[in-house]
Amino acid sequence: MLLLRRLRLRLPCRPNSTASSIPPSPWSTRPVPKHSSASLGRMSTSSSAAAAVVAEGSAARRFWIAASSREAAFAAYTPFLLSLAAGALRLDSFRQYIAQDAHFLHAFARAYEMAEECADDDDDKATITALRKAILRELNLHASVLQEWGVDPTKEIPPSPATTKYTDFLLATATGKVDGGKASDKMVTPFEKTKIAAYTVGAMTPCMRLYAYLGKELTSFLKQDENHPYKKWIETYASSGFEDNALQIEELLDKLSVSLTGEELEIIGKLYQQAMRLEVEFFSAQLVDQHIVTPLSRYCDTKYNLLIFCDFDLTCTVVDSSAVLAEIAILSYQKSSQGGADSSLDRTKSANLRHLWNMLSNQYTEDYEKCIASLLPPEEARSLDYDQLYKGLEVLSEFEKLANSRVVDSGVLRGMNLDDIRKAGELLILQDGCKSFFQKIDKTRDNLNLDVHILSYCWCADLIRSAFLSVGCLGGLNIHSNEFAFEGSISTGHINRQMESPLDKVEKFKSIKSGTDSTAPLLSVYIGDSVGDLICLLEADIGIVVGSSTSLRRVGKQFGVSFVPLFPGLVEKQKQIAKEESSIFNARSGILYTVSSWSEIQAFILGIFFSVGSKHSINITSVLNMWRHPWVAGATGVSVAAVVRVSRRSYDAGWRETSGVARCGRGGRRSVPRRGAA
Repeated sequence: MLLLRRLRLRLPCRPNSTASSIPPSPWSTRPVPKHSSASLGRMSTSSSAAAAVVAEGSAARRFWIAASSREAAFAAYTPFLLSLAAGALRLDSFRQYIAQDAHFLHAFARAYEMAEECADDDDDKATITALRKAILRELNLHASVLQEWGVDPTKEIPPSPATTKYTDFLLATATGKVDGGKASDKMVTPFEKTKIAAYTVGAMTPCMRLYAYLGKELTSFLKQDENHPYKKWIETYASSGFEDNALQIEELLDKLSVSLTGEELEIIGKLYQQAMRLEVEFFSAQLVDQHIVTPLSRYCDTKYNLLIFCDFDLTCTVVDSSAVLAEIAILSYQKSSQGGADSSLDRTKSANLRHLWNMLSNQYTEDYEKCIASLLPPEEARSLDYDQLYKGLEVLSEFEKLANSRVVDSGVLRGMNLDDIRKAGELLILQDGCKSFFQKIDKTRDNLNLDVHILSYCWCADLIRSAFLSVGCLGGLNIHSNEFAFEGSISTGHINRQMESPLDKVEKFKSIKSGTDSTAPLLSVYIGDSVGDLICLLEADIGIVVGSSTSLRRVGKQFGVSFVPLFPGLVEKQKQIAKEESSIFNARSGILYTVSSWSEIQAFILGIFFSVGSKHSINITSVLNMWRHPWVAGATGVSVAAVVRVSRRSYDAGWRETSGVARCGRGGRRSVPRRGAA
């Protein structure tokens, strides 16, 4: 149980209640500071600066933000780019890439010509001409690089299927074939020509922005190796000249988009996203015939049995499940009282129940701060001090169990209907990319040598099961959590306590590992977000931290834990593989890897995968649909429309968009610690 999340999460009022009836939560008035990106080697920095140049409200900027939060990570984590960043990419692979890129650039130049023919404005024509000349210079660079290596640039290497797919898309768009339609035999008006030019530029812009973005991010690896074999390639795309070209085409896209309708802008957005995906497929299709660290499922293959462990509350979800359960309990009492039934809940009015909940919250907050302060060593350890950390978490574990007992003894969890709990689970919103990750595992697990376990303090495992079942990815998941005790289908207020503390989690973690029947060695990954996950994160061969919990970093740092962005960390691992070092991932290394989104986790573990719809449309639509759900409307069971407001408020306030990377701001919002997370 992440009790502070549960106790101090501000409970929402009912649909007809007023905000003034709810006591303020301990953290509700605290400001939300901005945080730097947690991973990809601070991969948001360069694109953030570029985006700032593009005017506010820019169509190009909106398209980049919508598409890049997934695709930028998927591109960076491809075997080709990760090996290139490490300077370990074999020359034959790079030669093949250059040849494929040459095919693409010829089509790119041709698309510019076609866009120039459609452009109605002389300035637009001049801009397109300048951009086309830059592409021709890039082609000449490719030829010179190949000549330096003794490769005949005129020798034809046929385009790969991924290259052909991308070039066909570009040229089809430039002829007006959009969404599989046919090109017009005759373009009657200058406006129609301008629209085709806008569509074409919209399909070309992602390539320029993505390459500028990647070039800037990879420059940090040049500083580590002055003799980096791909220095010239990286510097080309990191140059101010290439950035200027990227900004130039973005400004052109904005200008061409001004006169378009909302429907036409939506078409450009789809073209932009499709082009981004084709870019990722292009990078992913590059032949890398060597040992690689990504995707991890390929690294393991038949060599290892991969075990994936994951926390649930605020690692997978947007809102903590305890707030939902508490609200159901309160609304259950209200329903019982309003129905005139002889209540056996042994509770007072719902307002008093909320007051009791807030009292528990305040007590937990105060005691938690004292507990954390008491377990921290006076001086920061220079390396991982695992034994002392374990002793410190023993103190925290006892504290958590006592806090759980207070909640149970208070009676606030009595009277909930199991059907209401399950329906609430169906409405829980998973974090961006989390659903896609588990859905891919569910669909492809027969081809993957892995097992997945959810380890959670959640009071009621039925809520977890319903959350994953509702998005079609419960199959193959092993849920390890607490269970409510029920009389019939009504909760008694007691919890069958199976996982209450950090030590409970690590014992289950070890038990699962030791009980796994596998002829191959095990490789374990743990994904978590809080101090409660810290010991499991360290026990795993690969510990991945989601979000930006300041408490986790504070405690970890004091006991000698290092937090390293995942992408640079994997670049170092790729260097180790290239040197044929036997073991590159080890438990208790003292290093935890941080990510800015679940897309990074999926790109690292599973590789590329695209689902229908953008992350924004999926989440916001699901929130809106919750209001239209018959259960929310009160057709059956308890009306917990409050779940919607909790989830929506947490989504809006807790996540920030910076350069297309969705980042959790929980560390800022929850500046008073909760169960190990700030």
